[in-house]
Amino acid sequence: MGSWKIRFIACLHLSVLALAIAAPAANDVAVVVNPEVPVDNISFVELRQLLLAERVFWSSKLRVTILIPAGRERLVVLNTVYQMTEAQFRQFWISKLFRAQAVAGPKIVDTDEMAIELVTAIPGALAVVDAAHVPSHLNLKVLRINGRRPGERGYPLR
Repeated sequence: MGSWKIRFIACLHLSVLALAIAAPAANDVAVVVNPEVPVDNISFVELRQLLLAERVFWSSKLRVTILIPAGRERLVVLNTVYQMTEAQFRQFWISKLFRAQAVAGPKIVDTDEMAIELVTAIPGALAVVDAAHVPSHLNLKVLRINGRRPGERGYPLR
């Protein structure tokens, strides 16, 4: 085989590898927050505390408002963060509200676009959305989880 063929095949393999590495971002779920949130990076444990309403304030005056779309992102969060089925999730929040352990449960929104719009409008809002749907032109923060962004190796929300 000629050297140009070997180089061509090597380049082709590198291109396929680059696509395989970049592909997970299309499946990742991003945690986006209002720009007023004083956090850029949280641990997975802290994310879990926020989504379980064990922690309800970002700072002394900024309350967390949880927004969860009804689609695939919800399933990812239920499986990885809550570690619950849909029925367990509903029962968890009914119990939490009934016992006055939370002021409000997560707000369920129809689409990622609606979640993003609400995040920009509500100080303290946190939404989980498809990472591919996060617009770059809006003033949103995409939180790092355990120091990693969506698309990076080791990102926990896939």
